[in-house]
Amino acid sequence: MLIAVAHGSRDPRSAATMSAVVAEIAAARPELTVRLAFLDLNTPSVEQIVDEVAEQGYTHAVVVPLLLGSAFHARVDLPSLLASARTRHPQLQLTQADVLGTDARLITAVRTRALTAGADPTDNRLGIAVAAVGSSSREANARTTTVARVLTTGTAWHTTTCFATTEPSLTQAVSRLRARGATRVLVAPWFLAPGLLTDRLCAAEPNLVHANTIGAHPLLADVILDRYATAHTAALDLSA
Repeated sequence: MLIAVAHGSRDPRSAATMSAVVAEIAAARPELTVRLAFLDLNTPSVEQIVDEVAEQGYTHAVVVPLLLGSAFHARVDLPSLLASARTRHPQLQLTQADVLGTDARLITAVRTRALTAGADPTDNRLGIAVAAVGSSSREANARTTTVARVLTTGTAWHTTTCFATTEPSLTQAVSRLRARGATRVLVAPWFLAPGLLTDRLCAAEPNLVHANTIGAHPLLADVILDRYATAHTAALDLSA
């Protein structure tokens, strides 16, 4: 049993995208039961899905956070929810998997979205602004720099990073890329799904080309299944 836990959003496109991702996982692994839950703003909640899974008689579920970073939701919020669930359902073993992180396959998915949006790998006048949510943690923001570096490896692109909720902003990133010789700028969102924050980025620079988010890319399904397999194996080893 795999419980995929998404952040949740007021924007219905986000939940629809996560549903499509889970549907792709289910199609790839028809023998595996996969359920989608949300931490906030959407239903079903984590509590609801865990309760249903327990009522259906499952004894073990791996919970995979559909999160790119290991911040509050992954380190505090979700573990707290699962601890409460274990108290309600002591017969159900709940194993939390690692977050998706800066997995190279996800960066490849972002590159695919950029190429589809018209980015030519040989264009040395193209600037790529890798846009992420942004965090109060400098370490978390630095990981976006890693994404940008890997994304442009083997290309002629200029690159920099920007954030939807903190500085540098997209407008600042565009200025930096222009100063480095870019005559055209493409925004590559380091987001799983479209939503209010990606709309904010589009509104800030509406004349730029904005690539699609990672979305229901096959490589995202691969990463989620890997997180599941690693956590499932570790849980089996511990119980052996």
